[in-house]
Amino acid sequence: MEEGSQESLPAFCRAKTLVLGCGNILFGDDGFGCALVEYLETHCRLPEDVCVLDVGTGVRNLLFTLLLSPQRPRRLLLVDSVDVGSSAGELFEMPLEQIAKVKEHDFSTHQIPTSNLLRELQTLSGMEVRVLACQTGPRDQEIRLGLSPALQEALAHAVDWLAKEYFPVTQR
Repeated sequence: MEEGSQESLPAFCRAKTLVLGCGNILFGDDGFGCALVEYLETHCRLPEDVCVLDVGTGVRNLLFTLLLSPQRPRRLLLVDSVDVGSSAGELFEMPLEQIAKVKEHDFSTHQIPTSNLLRELQTLSGMEVRVLACQTGPRDQEIRLGLSPALQEALAHAVDWLAKEYFPVTQR
């Protein structure tokens, strides 16, 4: 690649830290990752070397682009909601090996093949890859926009976690 052509790469490839919010906003709590990105963009000031993206259910294409890119972030955080039987709104880090097992019976298709790409990014590129998960409330059987009160409250806790673990976050 020619010198200077790195600037033509997407911003998410050039960022030091990349935060990807995953989920389907049409199914309530499944949209937690997307809601966190929206919250960060509207309520917080983030460092310039941080890129946050709402990837909805299309995270695989972006991860594949990262895998092929000559430049990648040093740190990648994927934020998603899961159902592991905990209390609604509980936040926890999920080891990459556990993702496919947890999402195996989920109606969501955005996670299962993604776990392989995340492991490859970590192994092949040395990128730090972490997953922040939030326990969903009862699964919505109908289309419903918006998070349950428990997950809405978890947004502030997720921002605090980001500030402690990843980068400085200041409220606007």
